[in-house]
Amino acid sequence: MRRLVTLVALVSLLFAPQAAAAQGNGSETTRSYPPTDAVLANQERGFYHHTETHYRADGSGYLPLNVATLRGFRTQENITQILRVFYLEKFAGQDSLDPAYLDLVRADFQTIRAAGVKAIVRFAYAQPPGWPPTIPYGDAPVARVLKHIAQLTPILRENADVIAVVQSGFVGLWGEGYYTDHFADPQDPSIVTDQNWADRRAVIMGLLKALPKDRMIQVRTPYMKQRMLGVPTGAEGGLTADQAYNGTPVARVGHHNDCFLASPDDFGTYLSDPIELDKDFVAQDTNYVPEGGETCAVNPPRSEWDSASAEMARLHFSYLNTDYNQDVLDSWGDNITIAKQKLGYRFALEQSTLTNATMPSGTVEVDLRIRNDGWAAPYNPRQVQLIFQGDKRSYRVNLPADPRFWGAGTTTTLDRQVCAPAVPGQYRLLLNLADPAPRLQSQDRLPGSTETYNSAYAIQLANAGTWQAATGYNDLGHTLTVTPQHSSGSCGNLPKPQLIG
Repeated sequence: MRRLVTLVALVSLLFAPQAAAAQGNGSETTRSYPPTDAVLANQERGFYHHTETHYRADGSGYLPLNVATLRGFRTQENITQILRVFYLEKFAGQDSLDPAYLDLVRADFQTIRAAGVKAIVRFAYAQPPGWPPTIPYGDAPVARVLKHIAQLTPILRENADVIAVVQSGFVGLWGEGYYTDHFADPQDPSIVTDQNWADRRAVIMGLLKALPKDRMIQVRTPYMKQRMLGVPTGAEGGLTADQAYNGTPVARVGHHNDCFLASPDDFGTYLSDPIELDKDFVAQDTNYVPEGGETCAVNPPRSEWDSASAEMARLHFSYLNTDYNQDVLDSWGDNITIAKQKLGYRFALEQSTLTNATMPSGTVEVDLRIRNDGWAAPYNPRQVQLIFQGDKRSYRVNLPADPRFWGAGTTTTLDRQVCAPAVPGQYRLLLNLADPAPRLQSQDRLPGSTETYNSAYAIQLANAGTWQAATGYNDLGHTLTVTPQHSSGSCGNLPKPQLIG
């Protein structure tokens, strides 16, 4: 594995950003970086594939995920996420989930991790056998739903690293909250009483409690968040930067629109009068919470590319279903490639200014400019790491930065000072935008360790010639020389490098 690191470093020297784009003053060098229009297989963004599984009264219907299929989505289509809908038909009438069922759910998450993808998760009790649907619809009462959430909690927490987001689910057909036996009037699902709203809120709060505080849920309509969490519609109701990511319920509830573009109000998704108030609310809110969904019906001109792309940009869409509605997606023609590029975040390095040489434990100046060409920012945490990659050993420094605030259409400047390694040598400088979950991070192998590379969960920058596919690092095209000295420098309180291999 050490030979692989050395080989990757040598190849990077050949294909790194060109020296013609570099300007040096002796102590520092400034480089610019060419962009790429490639579709990138980055996590928690882009198109997804729909998957679902069932568990009927006799225990039949569960179709486990297949690791080769999921891995093919990532390696052949650059699709890094699935929607996984777990239907709980058997349990609509009983309080306890079968241990055998819980084992199947656990196994699915193990498959997801082994394939190097993540899941948008939803639990539901019923699908309609035909249309129009008939009563009873087949979902469960609130007390039973909360018991089921409690039993699922250990699995959700164990596997939160490969959960992109959890849709609120549980209530109504498909888990979309409308046709329901217990959370609205079954005869007229538009009639939702105060008690119904209290029960719906209990489900939302139960899910938030079940998940780690850095994981979010999504509700089907903007009004659901407004009503259950007490915020107004319009831009003034959406999250502010000061509220973002503070762990409160309002900061952890996003949106999914599963009839995107289908009608002026997206078949009841938007309920405000005028409709634009709800869209203004979502546009502000989704600066800091996720938005995604699926197209639902051909509805020109609104479902055509010019309108669709403008709305996905306005509402900060992070993901979309590639399997439905195919007629809508086909109408976009070659523009579908633009959607593949721009859904979610798309970070491109514009320029770096980096120290050329220093003493052991000396100061290293790091100045990076990173542009987000996507329609949204990441909605889950990311670590920003500077990697010192040497022939014999490598080091990592965590930079104090949060990519969740690198908004769509903005350029972020990271101007930091960090400590150099204490060991003299030549170090290639790289940037790692790492998933914070330790078992998902890219790592060099330490002597005697069983850890291996895992680049599937690191973010690839949209630049030509910078990606180290083996490690998941982005090569800055710069070598730092740490020169031998009789005495070492002192970094004070600056971030210090940690040995990683």
